[in-house]
Amino acid sequence: MDPGAFLDAARLLIVAGKGGVGKTTVSAALARAVARRTRDTLLIEVEGKIGLAQAFGHAALAYDEVMLHTGGGRSGEGAVRARHLTPDDALLEYLHDHGLRRVSKRLVSSGALDVVATAVPGIRDILVLGKVKQLVRRNESDVVVLDAPAAGHALTFLHSARGLVDAVRVGPINAQATDVLQMLTDKERCQVVLVTLPEETPVNELVETAYRLEDRVGVALGPIIVNGMYPIIDHLDADPVAGAEAAGVMLRPGEAEVLSEAACFRRRRRQLQETQVARLAEELPLPQIHLPYLFTAGVGLAELDVLADAILASGPVAA
Repeated sequence: MDPGAFLDAARLLIVAGKGGVGKTTVSAALARAVARRTRDTLLIEVEGKIGLAQAFGHAALAYDEVMLHTGGGRSGEGAVRARHLTPDDALLEYLHDHGLRRVSKRLVSSGALDVVATAVPGIRDILVLGKVKQLVRRNESDVVVLDAPAAGHALTFLHSARGLVDAVRVGPINAQATDVLQMLTDKERCQVVLVTLPEETPVNELVETAYRLEDRVGVALGPIIVNGMYPIIDHLDADPVAGAEAAGVMLRPGEAEVLSEAACFRRRRRQLQETQVARLAEELPLPQIHLPYLFTAGVGLAELDVLADAILASGPVAA
């Protein structure tokens, strides 16, 4: 699979993974990679986190769409926009669009949505996913990238449509859930991109999540993104003393031992990562895209560009 071709064909990318694996950063990097392909992207955030906006040097996102990166110019890049979707705001907009502007705010402020959410599990998720469906259909952006909730909630989030179709047989809720389910299971429009770290526990959870998503939701799984791979460094087995002499550098007492220990740690770490990546490929035969570990305190536009370059430069990746 060619990552560039995959991004060119994408319409809705849902990025999911265990908390702490860099899911939000990967969502932002995917948006930058799409922009490099001269396509406009809409990033959607649903958990109220500020990391997505901060990576682009922007303030916290709101329900209304904001521009994160204009694109265009000599680079010919696509634009990156973003918004934060909430069930309350999605309900307000739905009621406004259906001529119920007077009662909409009263319904939300009175806590009616909480009552409905208790009576009809999954209604909050359907309100958000229904808005995502509407944004995809509008075709105002070439690609929509949804930073989904962390793995545990992601299953509930994406399964809500199927659950409501089975539980509510008629009416607007059934119609909305049916439309959302059709969108999620349309392999030509929607792909779920799972993110993991090359470590035992995240890999275990990703494999479990992948099979549950396929079995319970019926979504199509895109390439797996393995985040945080240590770059390969040559000559880690070299003798520090000999290396220092060749470079004309004098080592102080104890430095050779410290350098040897650091090289040994780095070598073992990479070997452990490669073992987990191989196990992941064996247990889940999907294409993989590997992103480098970023030795930085934070993630900004420069770091996103490094990750976007890695996505696009990975070339065809095998299952």
